[in-house]
Amino acid sequence: MAILSRKRSLYSTRRLVEAIKARGHRPLVFDTLRCCLLLARGKPRMTYRGAEVKGVDVVIPRIGASITAYGLAVVNHFEMMDVPVLNPPTAIARSRDKLRALQFLARAGLDMPRTVMAHDRGNVRKLVQEVGGLPVIIKLIKGTQGVGVMIAHTLPEVQTILDTFWDLGQEIVLQEFVAESEGRDVRALVVGDTVVGAMRRKAKKGEFRSNIHRGGEGRAITLPPAYVEAAVKAARIIGLEVAGVDMLEGREGPRLMEINSSPGFEGLEGATGQDIAGTIVEHALVYAGTRASALVARAGRAS
Repeated sequence: MAILSRKRSLYSTRRLVEAIKARGHRPLVFDTLRCCLLLARGKPRMTYRGAEVKGVDVVIPRIGASITAYGLAVVNHFEMMDVPVLNPPTAIARSRDKLRALQFLARAGLDMPRTVMAHDRGNVRKLVQEVGGLPVIIKLIKGTQGVGVMIAHTLPEVQTILDTFWDLGQEIVLQEFVAESEGRDVRALVVGDTVVGAMRRKAKKGEFRSNIHRGGEGRAITLPPAYVEAAVKAARIIGLEVAGVDMLEGREGPRLMEINSSPGFEGLEGATGQDIAGTIVEHALVYAGTRASALVARAGRAS
């Protein structure tokens, strides 16, 4: 089994290595940027540090936001080599674009904070009205771990932030501020068709972002059925086998906020005491077996 990760020492990577070993398999950790993709007539090939990549049964991608483009190329190359990849490249790309992910979720009827994307500098007041008025959340389309997420309390503040990002060539969205969430959100980790762990995250004092990387605290919770259903449905719609689904607790139930294709699970393992890494590895093994059977059946039909 292979893990795509920039650093073997990262918590999630280290735990996945431990889980693979514990189940009697050999773990390989590939630094995504050191994978060399070879294309010529015939079957595509890959080398890593000069050696041919062979005998990989399944890949668990941990693609950081900063290397999304090359990471997607590597994931796609494994698929072209008929190696099962736990999260396919199309789904990873979909999840990385916040607006595109929300477009898919909205079309499927899932609830979410009202969201607007625009480039109209002269109509900021109308954009703010569309998401319910001030204060308003402003997000970078491809931000992660709370980076590029801001709150604006006045129209001049909104205008300044938008102008700054547009001048830098960044794509942003405006989003409704859900007051009843009170600096809290829910993170559900979906593996296959199951929520394997969930926690409520609370922002530290003076902060509105509840991300653990921003100093938020997580506490294990048992999700109500409506939240479980929403999280699993969101992962299926985006096409992810492993996903971190972030939801706000609205007055009428879960409101989908974001979906992450390479979710960290240090906070969740700490809060729940569950072997999240082991669950991911076991699902990867089942997934690989299913894909291998499908390839054999396809080859039989072709002959």
